[in-house]
Amino acid sequence: MKIEKIVIGAYQENCYLLETNNKYLLVDPGEGLDKILEFINGKDIVGILITHGHNDHIASLDEIVNKFNYPVYRYDNLKEGRLVIGPFNIEVIFVSGHTPDSVCYYFRGEKVMMTGDFLFKESIGRCDLEGGNFTIMKESINKIKKYDDDITIYPGHGDKSTLGYEKKYNYYF
Repeated sequence: MKIEKIVIGAYQENCYLLETNNKYLLVDPGEGLDKILEFINGKDIVGILITHGHNDHIASLDEIVNKFNYPVYRYDNLKEGRLVIGPFNIEVIFVSGHTPDSVCYYFRGEKVMMTGDFLFKESIGRCDLEGGNFTIMKESINKIKKYDDDITIYPGHGDKSTLGYEKKYNYYF
């Protein structure tokens, strides 16, 4: 799987484009519609994954869906467990704490996890915003700790990391 990233908006949000067999998934189309449209131009998008509902991650979603009618996958229309979208085999993991609707998407075969604002390199998402809950966040962290160390995490802001690195250096782990 090929992963491309563009950094968009005032909060420097990571929007990702995942590619397998010339099929694409768009992850978290936040602020910066023109830049995102250029990013996805000519691509065979089979779906949009939303990690949580904060505006910096979904600001362009409605306009993109209205223009292209791509299917959208997010907390309110998912179940925890296996999800197949085109050539993508995904494990959906609910990780409330930053928000009640936070989701990680784990691509087991590729050892890749899209973590949104749940988990960053050496940090976690804020729990003091509306809907945040640090007690629930700790439960979600314990859930993720069970996954393999060699999984690369792709957060909603900042640099990628690995779960092994986070288990060793992330204060919250």
